[in-house]
Amino acid sequence: ATQEVLARVPFATPEEIDAAVASGKEAFKTWKKTAIGARARIFLKYQQLIRENMAELAAILTAEQGKTLPDAEGDVFRGLEVVEHASAIGNLQLGELANNVAGGVDTYTLMQPLGVCAGITPFNFPAMIPLWM
Repeated sequence: ATQEVLARVPFATPEEIDAAVASGKEAFKTWKKTAIGARARIFLKYQQLIRENMAELAAILTAEQGKTLPDAEGDVFRGLEVVEHASAIGNLQLGELANNVAGGVDTYTLMQPLGVCAGITPFNFPAMIPLWM
């Protein structure tokens, strides 16, 4: 709002991006073997930390983006809702079974983690873009 520079953030270099992807690939080796309940507990802890720090997170967004405090609080709350959804994603990925879709034929769907992905995301609601399972 005042045009005062609060901080500077450098652009990532190609090497830094490659290092981040390599780190994600390495972490995926154990994460994909992590039990659904353990994954959910990590996201529930993340959810707790957001709840405990909502006011501070909203103040940071206000300073960073010039949003009004009520708008920033709404952004943080929407981010909390995304994390709540992510906490249950393990149950949403259980797959499906259809018995006897044809004579003696059953079908099933397995949902399995594929690996690391990246995206260019909008920054107008930064608290809504958490880490995903």
